Amino acid sequence: MRTNCKMEYLWLDGYETPNIRSKTRYMTIESEDGSMTVKDIPEWGFDGSSTEQASGNDSDCILKPVSIFLNPVDSTSFPNSYLVLCEVFNKDGTPHPSNHRSSLREACEGTDDLEMWLGIEQEYTVMDPEKGRPYGWPDMGYPQPQGRYYCGVGGDVVKMRDLAHQHAMCCLDSKIPLCGANAEVMLSQWEYQIGPASPTNVCDYLWVSRYILEILAESVGASISLDPKLIKGDWNGSGAHINFSTKFMREVGGKDYIDDVCNSLGESHEDHIANYGVGNEQRLTGTHETQHINEFTYGESDRGASIRIPHSTAEGHKGYLEDRRPASNMDPYKAV
Repeated sequence: MRTNCKMEYLWLDGYETPNIRSKTRYMTIESEDGSMTVKDIPEWGFDGSSTEQASGNDSDCILKPVSIFLNPVDSTSFPNSYLVLCEVFNKDGTPHPSNHRSSLREACEGTDDLEMWLGIEQEYTVMDPEKGRPYGWPDMGYPQPQGRYYCGVGGDVVKMRDLAHQHAMCCLDSKIPLCGANAEVMLSQWEYQIGPASPTNVCDYLWVSRYILEILAESVGASISLDPKLIKGDWNGSGAHINFSTKFMREVGGKDYIDDVCNSLGESHEDHIANYGVGNEQRLTGTHETQHINEFTYGESDRGASIRIPHSTAEGHKGYLEDRRPASNMDPYKAV
């Protein structure tokens, strides 16, 4: 069966804080039943000199498809439309230095028996690009102080709910496990939760969900900021908390085991912070529900700690842990 398709190839560029890039390919796919798998999609190339991934005199980079999703934004106008997440490779077939997904794949080899589950809480702010301010903020000064915005209801404390809802529906249509969303503590700041999923999959889901969010914002003349401390002063920053567990942690656990895991994370604190997002020092100040970037702590139900032990985990000494240090702009392939 021959099927006319639209393929939106997605990849991460070479900037310190990676941006997602895309380009469109229209093509005919041959398959027995008209279904599509990632193996049906050919490799493609792009100009790496325009994405901080190559020099102008040797600019070809290779896109290798690794995951495919239905494109919910095009579902009515172009039913055979897909989002194709790719890894970036050099011409010689080696992973590009910016390809941190490849590094994560290697790190996960031989760990299937651990049955790791992860969930990521992605915070973001909807921006008015003409004003350079969060959507619904006054041209000068500030809205009312933080208080009623978190999980708020009402037009005076909530902006862009339709965008957040449409984003959730599109992710679910794409089979991305988005399990929740809520207004956050600053006006026009929102959060959604992805997972649980395996390490590589949860990262793929997060990047594709970020792409969908950006495209939906484009359609209403808005933009998305993942700046971890967008507004200075007495306003919360934005994070991407990572919830994680193994089968042993969920089913057996034990207080000593939970403490050992937390202490082990503390021993690698500096390495973790180096991979948890650019500008995170502006957010991790020890205030606004954070621990200071130079300190490591853990505690039950403590949102001011580096690692929060949820009450349900502390009560039975088994379950999951929440790493509250990652910034909203972190690259999940590095952070996970």
